[in-house]
This record gives sequence, structure tokens and C-alpha cells, in this order.
Amino acid sequence: MTHTIQPNNPEVTPAPVSTATAPSPAASAVPAALKRRIPKSADLAPLMQFKKPEFSKDARLKRASTIWDLRDMAKRRTPQAPFDYTDGAAEGEITLHRAREAFLDIEFRPGILRNVSSIDLSTNILGKSSRLPVGIAPTGFTRMMQSEGEYAGSQAAEAAGIPYTLSTMGTASIEDVAAAAPNGRNWFQLYLWTDRDRSLELIERAARAGNDTLMVTVDTAVAGARLRDVRNGMTIPPALTIKTVLDASYRPAWWFNFLTHEPLTFASLSRYTGTVADLINSMFDPTLTFEDLDWLRETWKGKLVVKGIQTVEDARKVVDHGADGVVLSNHGGRQLDRAPIPFHLLPGVKEAFTKDNSDAAIMLDTGIMSGADIIAALALGADFTLIGRAYLYGLMAGGRAGVDRTLQILEKDMARTMALLGVSKISELTPDHVRLLNK
Repeated sequence: MTHTIQPNNPEVTPAPVSTATAPSPAASAVPAALKRRIPKSADLAPLMQFKKPEFSKDARLKRASTIWDLRDMAKRRTPQAPFDYTDGAAEGEITLHRAREAFLDIEFRPGILRNVSSIDLSTNILGKSSRLPVGIAPTGFTRMMQSEGEYAGSQAAEAAGIPYTLSTMGTASIEDVAAAAPNGRNWFQLYLWTDRDRSLELIERAARAGNDTLMVTVDTAVAGARLRDVRNGMTIPPALTIKTVLDASYRPAWWFNFLTHEPLTFASLSRYTGTVADLINSMFDPTLTFEDLDWLRETWKGKLVVKGIQTVEDARKVVDHGADGVVLSNHGGRQLDRAPIPFHLLPGVKEAFTKDNSDAAIMLDTGIMSGADIIAALALGADFTLIGRAYLYGLMAGGRAGVDRTLQILEKDMARTMALLGVSKISELTPDHVRLLNK
């Protein structure tokens, strides 16, 4: 039927409109659910669920939902000098800020209508399986952050089914860490000293203790300018000055643990007294060349990884000299400020290795503070990732239980991110899942 509009006709009188059946708003029926009433006690009972306050370490850690939450806990429980040693970086800390910002400046591109009822986070790294695509990076002076130190880290890694890397400057021996986590996958990080005999001794000890991977760090020709440590008068062991005593009054548990456990010892030397920078400069060798890497390749029979790669050219070159893998790293921003950002370097290294038909592993550290960061790195071409500060924040927040909580948070983050991206296993991640913003 066609409706037409008639022109005005004075002879046609429109019919009056009746309003008798049009209800007013006030007269409308009010739904029962919206009528006011006095609440009944039976209605209130389900809402009155006041929980007894819990102040235990486990309850406190359970409330942590992010690595940033653990950092806040760590800061409250740890004296300023060791906390700043962990939290800080070189000079203006520009590199660290940029590394974290790099993970924020991405856009995930999810796929929909995929079956993600089961998420598999396992992967293969350097010939062996890892239950998660993340391992614990080497960190120095770890028992200074919290008395359980390397023992907590290695045991948490063992329980999680991931690799743990002991630093040359770790505060537990190679043998003790191996004994603490006998079923774990232990790696050893090496600084090549000017004294090659001492380096060789460490390499032999690592092999005898069952370490299957040697990670040589090459971005430390000299110590970086870690200004927080300078301002705090950071020494090994921590000095009892008026400032530290006052600081300790707010953190008695840390000092009680520190003073009632075995004094700090190192994987590479028995005792040392002095500043961090002096220790580092006494150990690092500014004369290192690729010939030293050749010597390591001949000496070490296990997997060899080079950590501290900051250019595509150097990544290719160390593989040519026998490395089984590289760690794209700027030492957590603790060496050269304004250094390249590993996450930004990743696509170029992946492309170069693909062109070279290289099967060398690409690992990445620096700036990782969530499981989403890890997934983004894997999507852009990393085979594996390493966490340093994230693990230490957990350690300072609650010892071994805090490290466990770090790994639980990251695992949950990773599984959720993958499900929302529409992928169920690591091998399904591709660069199409991530877009770099501001690039």
C-alpha cells in the first residue's frame, strides 16, 4: 500500500484525537523490582561476608596480581641500597625506561573463532624442553637482595620446569646451586677474566656440576655508571653507616636474615670487600675479541650462548664463531645508557638468521614486566626470554615463595594473552599478531 500526503483542504475537518486511553507517566505501573522496600535480614546475610584479615607472607603474595605489585612489596621490605641496585640502571636510566616503553608501544592483533580451550606454553630451547618460554637470567649479589638468593631462584625454576642461570658474580657456588636444584636445568653465566686460568677453572666446575649451557656476557668492557649505587655508597658487603642503620630500622626482617646467615660468598671468588664498581672493573677484561670466543668454543663442549648482543651484525658474527644462541640484551640498561632496545632489535636479527638459514636460538631480556611482554617477544621472533628484575622483585617480596609467585603471574598472563590472541601454542605465534606503534 502506498501512503500519500494530502494537501491542506479547508473543507476537510480532521477527526478529534481522543486522549482518554493515553496513560500519563505518573499513572504507569512501577515494576515490582523498582519499588522501595525495607531490606530483610535474609537479603542482607549473603552480602555480609567480612573476611578475617590475613597478614601471612603467603596471603600477602597472593594479593599480588602483577610484577609491579611485587616490586612495591619488595621496596617496602628491602633497604634502599640493595633495592636500588636491583631497580636502577646506568646514568639517567634512559635505556631501561625505553626498554619497558617498547613493550607498551605495541598493538596486539587477535584472531577470533579459534579453539583456545587448552593453552600449551611449552617450548624447546637449545635442544631441551622448557615448560614455559622464559628462564631466569643471571643476576649478581643475589643473596644481598634476600637471604635465600640463588637457592630460591634455582629451586623455583626447577619446580616450574624452566632454566636457571647462575652468574659468575652470584652469591652461591656452582656446586651449591647444583645441589639445591639437582633436577633443574642449570646454566652458568661467565665473565671472561684477564686471568684465563681462573676462567678455565670456572668452566670446568660448571661442566662437572652438570650445567649444559655456558652463557658468556660480552657487554661489560668496563662497568657502567650506576648512579644510584654511587649515591647510596653501595659496597659488597653492605656497609653499616648511619644511613643504613636508620634505613634498617624500617626493615628489621631483612637485616635479621642478612646478619644471621652465612656471609656473602661468590661463585667465582671467596671474599671481596669494596665498591661494586671496583669489583666489576677488577674482573672485566676490556681486551676481549672474537678470538676469545673461538677459545671458548673450543674449550666448552656444551651449548654456548653469547649475551649482550646489540646489533644485527654482531649477532651474525658470534654465530659464525660458533655460538649456539644469542641473548639480545643491553644488560638491563645497566651498562651503556641510550643503548639499543632488544625488543626493537629482534625483528632484524630474526630476518638475518632466516636469510642465513641459521638455527641459532634468539633469546631476549631487558624490560619484561608481564607475560604479555613475553608473548609479544615470541611473536616477533624470539625463541625464548629471560627475566632478571622481575624475578628479583619476587625474591625481595617473599623469598622462594615470591619467586614462585613471579612465575605464576607470568604464566597466567601468558596463557590469557595467547587465548585472547586466538593461539593455543607457542609455534602459532607470528609477527602478524603484533604491530609496533610509533615505528
